[in-house]
Amino acid sequence: MAKVEVYTTDYCPYCVRAKQLLGMKDVDFTEVDVTNDDSARAALVQKSEGRRTVPQIFINDKPIGGFDDLRALEEAGELDKLLAE
Repeated sequence: MAKVEVYTTDYCPYCVRAKQLLGMKDVDFTEVDVTNDDSARAALVQKSEGRRTVPQIFINDKPIGGFDDLRALEEAGELDKLLAE
């Protein structure tokens, strides 16, 4: 199973949706809450190639993007392939 990380804040509805989608697929993931953590937010920006918004989702350290990107992968049938790597 792939390594999945989801960077979130505690007030983000798209973060909730991303976690729900991954949960429906029984995907184990690590959640990194950057709500009040400036150093974690800075690490996110560096890891995501400058993106500051959440959620930011990484599969096997590859930046996927946010919830809309995750949902698009699911709808295209590509998410399962990435998760199987």
